Amino acid sequence: MSAEERARARQAWPIRRFKLGEEPSEDLSASTTAEERLDMVWRLTLDAWRSAGLSMPEYTRETMPGRVIRPGKPGA
Repeated sequence: MSAEERARARQAWPIRRFKLGEEPSEDLSASTTAEERLDMVWRLTLDAWRSAGLSMPEYTRETMPGRVIRPGKPGA
């Protein structure tokens, strides 16, 4: 691809430029639904696992790794 073709292709990129400190808020709640935001996070999660060269872990909810931390209890 020639430099001219690459420059033409870049014109369609969804890029916005802002002065430092004048960036818009990253709060998407006014422009997206909760479902859309969850979908974004899910796609980023899948991307992260693929980028790491790993497959998504598969386990049931009952066997998920984790722990419950209750407020006011030792170790909280």
